[in-house]
Amino acid sequence: MSDLPVTWAPRRNRAVLLSLCGVLLTVFVVIAFALPSNWQLNDRIAMVFCGAVFASVGLMLARPRVSADAEGVTVVNFVRTRRLAWAEIVHVNFRQGDPWVVLDLSDGTALAAVGIQTAGGREQAIAAARTLRDLVDAPRAA
Repeated sequence: MSDLPVTWAPRRNRAVLLSLCGVLLTVFVVIAFALPSNWQLNDRIAMVFCGAVFASVGLMLARPRVSADAEGVTVVNFVRTRRLAWAEIVHVNFRQGDPWVVLDLSDGTALAAVGIQTAGGREQAIAAARTLRDLVDAPRAA
């Protein structure tokens, strides 16, 4: 495990989403100030608030990543973050047609690892899944 720490994230998606969030917020603020004078202050505030809500959804969609270090793996999905020890991960699945990696856990559940997904590039996702699988299997092989 000499290549640790390593982080996988769909970087193109993140770049597009972060840019879009900035544009959305800017457009809503400009619209709020450009509204006709018969619009009230609370209407303008609501317009800025809507832009902030849309931008925050975009920021939430830009969160996913998977980070591995010597102690284990941190999976950051859209809303939740989960820290896993290496022993908790039984298998790394990335079957054809899957949008992202799924981790089979020792408690019998599965956890989607959205940070490794085909939307960021299929070959990159396959390489990342193989690397994660090798890291999970390394202690068992030793």
